[in-house]
Amino acid sequence: MPQVTARELIVFLCAQGFIEDRQSGSHLTLWHETRRISVTVPVHTGCDVGRGLAIRILKDAGFSVEDFLQLR
Repeated sequence: MPQVTARELIVFLCAQGFIEDRQSGSHLTLWHETRRISVTVPVHTGCDVGRGLAIRILKDAGFSVEDFLQLR
């Protein structure tokens, strides 16, 4: 898993059908209406999302690292 920014994760998830639901401070919650799941992405300017956290967010959204690498 490469280092990714929060913006890259958000762009990927939005391209897969997630929409921005709400934001509380520096955490953005995305919602997928069809699959009825939500994921939260920390949006800290100038910082990358940790590899472990990025993998967890993708897994919670129903994607693998391979899916991310192929579809981004």
